[in-house]
Amino acid sequence: MGQTLYLECESGISGDMTAAALLDLGADRTVLEQAWKSLPVQGFEVEISRVKKAGLDVCDFRVKLDKEHENHDHDMDYLFGHRQQESRHAEEGHVHGECAGEGHRHGEHVHGTHSHGHHGSHEHRGLQEVLDIIGKAQISSRAKETASAMFRILAQAEAKAHGTSLEQVHFHEVGAVDSIVDILTVAVCLDNLDITEVIVPYVCEGSGSIRCQHGILPVPVPAVLHIVEAHGIPLRMTGMEGELVTPTGAAIVAALRTSDRLPSEFTVKKTGTGAGKRQYERPSLLRAMLVEPAGAETGSESSTVCKLETNMDDCTGETLGYVMNLLLASGARDVYYTPVYMKKNRPAYQLTVICDEGKREELERLIFRETTTIGIRRVQMERTVLPRQMESRMLPYGELKVKRCTLPDGTQRCYPEYESAATLAEKNGVPLRQVFDQWQRTEGTEPV
Repeated sequence: MGQTLYLECESGISGDMTAAALLDLGADRTVLEQAWKSLPVQGFEVEISRVKKAGLDVCDFRVKLDKEHENHDHDMDYLFGHRQQESRHAEEGHVHGECAGEGHRHGEHVHGTHSHGHHGSHEHRGLQEVLDIIGKAQISSRAKETASAMFRILAQAEAKAHGTSLEQVHFHEVGAVDSIVDILTVAVCLDNLDITEVIVPYVCEGSGSIRCQHGILPVPVPAVLHIVEAHGIPLRMTGMEGELVTPTGAAIVAALRTSDRLPSEFTVKKTGTGAGKRQYERPSLLRAMLVEPAGAETGSESSTVCKLETNMDDCTGETLGYVMNLLLASGARDVYYTPVYMKKNRPAYQLTVICDEGKREELERLIFRETTTIGIRRVQMERTVLPRQMESRMLPYGELKVKRCTLPDGTQRCYPEYESAATLAEKNGVPLRQVFDQWQRTEGTEPV
């Protein structure tokens, strides 16, 4: 088990706020710089700095675009200037229709295929093109899966908003350079910090309206609403005018959240705070904390998980393999399927999913959507978890991540992480077994 992250979304959440908060937690900038350089896109620079928000010293993450890719993501006059226009028009007795700013974009919003206005031609990308860009980046497979999951969630919300299919959706905003960099940065930071559990009780949202590519939309915007609906994310309305939750921010929560409850008692190992760019009445801040249940280091920890189970005699092995990958990418702790024999001696598969309660409904919807089952059994299960921590070992091939577990009698065991070993094997062009053998010689352990 890696580290547990708690996101406090009292001021909403966006891509740049999340990236800044994770950097403030200690994510390695060198690893990020290598990831950015490997991206097959151009037209951006990244600036990381310290800024003051409500008198607090916090981290700021900014993707600076060239003139060709420039947008209005943080232009408050553009985003909310229509309110003053509406007020003036009402006083003058004019009827206010669609905004005259068609062709402008709201940086983190996703819409159908449209041309842009005087800011030039931004690139339009389909979902597969965006996934191909992520696939070519020199980052871990876990980071690629996380970033891809976020974009799939955005694509599904956009397809629903526009009444189209995933294949027909084109991202002219979220497919733009700054949003790709935001999402990839978040995914790489999570992997670098070895965050495997993410707690988000709720996200706070504003009200009113905001200007985007298609005109003036109500807050929460449709993409955000579709994401929170599909993934069961609790919204807490603040009554403050403004958009606090961007579609990218909502997709991050949907892709990462494994629980909506903090432990009854916990310790805070480290805190990071990310700054937002927009100016609202409430300071635009996202706090991120690395937490662990109180006493986790001194003995085994008890916790509760949910087991989902269903039998199917009319679902192919290929389909189940595909579903397994989707379930794991959506936050399942473990997924496996077992050959069984059902009534009338029919051969079948039993699909079993282990997950947190906060992920149950989302994963049930995925199973119903992707398989032939018409019913899912579920049960709450208590478990005992050994205290563990992630460490690193330097091998001739590079840095290998390992997991150290402590048994109740104080005995410790150390295990290499598969994803880390696989990355080193691929990078150095050697067999995976060779990396494991090298670790065993370095550690002085028996084969595992």
